[in-house]
Amino acid sequence: MLYELRTYTVKPGTLGDIVKAASTVSRDVRGDNYGKLEGYWFTEIGPLNQVMHMWSYPSYDERTRLRGELAKNPRWNNEYIPLIRPIMVRQDIRLLNAIRPPVAPATSGNIYELRNYRARAVGPVRQWLEAFTAVLPEREKYSKIVGLWQTEAGQPNEVCHIWAYPDLNARAKARGDAMKDPAWQEFLSKGPGFLEEMHSTIMLPAPHSPLK
Repeated sequence: MLYELRTYTVKPGTLGDIVKAASTVSRDVRGDNYGKLEGYWFTEIGPLNQVMHMWSYPSYDERTRLRGELAKNPRWNNEYIPLIRPIMVRQDIRLLNAIRPPVAPATSGNIYELRNYRARAVGPVRQWLEAFTAVLPEREKYSKIVGLWQTEAGQPNEVCHIWAYPDLNARAKARGDAMKDPAWQEFLSKGPGFLEEMHSTIMLPAPHSPLK
């Protein structure tokens, strides 16, 4: 399974417009016929004026085929594209391989955190993943991970992981409690040494997002 995380940056003041277009026109045209929508969010803390949407495909070839079909869809070109083209500033794409495929939280009404880490070139990303997945059962005592991926294209030597929390206070408590865990402390003594950059974005789910 191939996952694609698309990040769209829009003009200030137009975030609501792209979310509305995606949750109505785009969803009506696409459904899950051109790739399965896994989640759709808009940013709250971190880079602003952005939406992030994740799609899954059986393979890279199938992604190419389905996106080619979508590009020829008259409703896509005549109804949806004209809505977003005037407000779009930038598009970024990551193609991802799942280490932990996405799993919906037990409850809805969550905030989501996307954490993307760029490792040092050649080798350390695999070492970080091995150390992280080994300690993940201990970390998940405090909050459950939604999904974990390694980038295939777009941002080399990168891992992305998404977490869900009921609110920002719950996030602060879970992260604070994890920091006291001996196993997590041991991981933190070596894990960051494999990394060059760490980024965090707090996101809210759009009305049509399968992950709420």
